[in-house]
Amino acid sequence: VQLQASGGGLVQAGGSLRLSCAASGRTFSNYALGWFRQAPGKEREFVAGINWSGQSTYYADSVKGRFTISRDNAKNTVSLQMNSLKPEDTAVYYCAAAGGNYYYTAPAKYDYWGQGTQVTVSS
Repeated sequence: VQLQASGGGLVQAGGSLRLSCAASGRTFSNYALGWFRQAPGKEREFVAGINWSGQSTYYADSVKGRFTISRDNAKNTVSLQMNSLKPEDTAVYYCAAAGGNYYYTAPAKYDYWGQGTQVTVSS
């Protein structure tokens, strides 16, 4: 699976951004999907995950209630709607795909990664 993330940018605190990730190469619905982020000097961390059908989602506590992950298996896309952004959300955001029906929170469980898109939230 090849993944291409887009939608990052610079936004003021309290604002919103929508990240998208387009997939190609294999049957998209065979994979659980996740969004991760990595800030400078920090390890990559789980943000949100979604199962193969889109009916089950899971969020890191730090983003719960502010971010929403969704997928469109017909269009081979996964999105992350980010609202009420905070400066601590600043990071490079990555989409990832894991074989199987359910998402994982550990980066090592994911087989394919997009190239990352920068999100910067100013205070």
